[in-house]
Amino acid sequence: MSDFIRADGRTPNQLRPLRFQNHIAPHAAGSTLIEWGSTRVICAVTIEESVPRWMKEQKVEGGWLTAEYSMLPYSTLTRKPRDISKGKLDGRSSEIQRLIGRSIRAAIDLDKVGARTLCIDCDVLQADGGTRTAAITGAFVALSLAMKKLMAEKKISENPILSGVAAASVGIVKNEALLDLCYTEDVAAAVDMNLVMNSRGEFIELQGSGEEATFTDAQLAELLALGKAGIKELLAAQQTAIAQG
Repeated sequence: MSDFIRADGRTPNQLRPLRFQNHIAPHAAGSTLIEWGSTRVICAVTIEESVPRWMKEQKVEGGWLTAEYSMLPYSTLTRKPRDISKGKLDGRSSEIQRLIGRSIRAAIDLDKVGARTLCIDCDVLQADGGTRTAAITGAFVALSLAMKKLMAEKKISENPILSGVAAASVGIVKNEALLDLCYTEDVAAAVDMNLVMNSRGEFIELQGSGEEATFTDAQLAELLALGKAGIKELLAAQQTAIAQG
């Protein structure tokens, strides 16, 4: 690893400080506030004792999991209008909430959930890069807490969680491969990538592109290695947060 020093003093392979504050939303079945550097996202799971109509019509067994994502108006340097004021969900928010849903569905056996819908809400309080990766990483903690509650209430007989799931960003800034980009790095990145992986070391999703730039096989391999190492740290931090209840 090079001796490249970033604006906030981190080394290229270093995550920003990470903290989980559980039970931030008392009425949710499971919730956490993930503080990742200066990015802060509340992730909460509520449970509905029914499934979507399409599941009933198609006679699909088990439960369902869906996600919603939003950035609060004061989460960015300039006020971000609420989607409801525009009359529709913006494309970015729609893409991210679909990503969260896909990622977290890969973590759970929905047959074991029963005929229930798990609703994950991710609300960004403060954005400094990596809000989608923070939302996914925090959502898994909130989901795990919710499943512990269902088991404690004897509504399900066994834990439906299949594996841990976490996400991290990587990118190339000034020809340097970096882990966990903050906002200033993100906007300056020639290559930007998000990785979602499970605790078995398997990929769930890769999102990567050059920003008016290209990248080589060797750079891709370096980015993947950085992302894998960072996600390993995130998975360990998640388990500590979940164990604390």
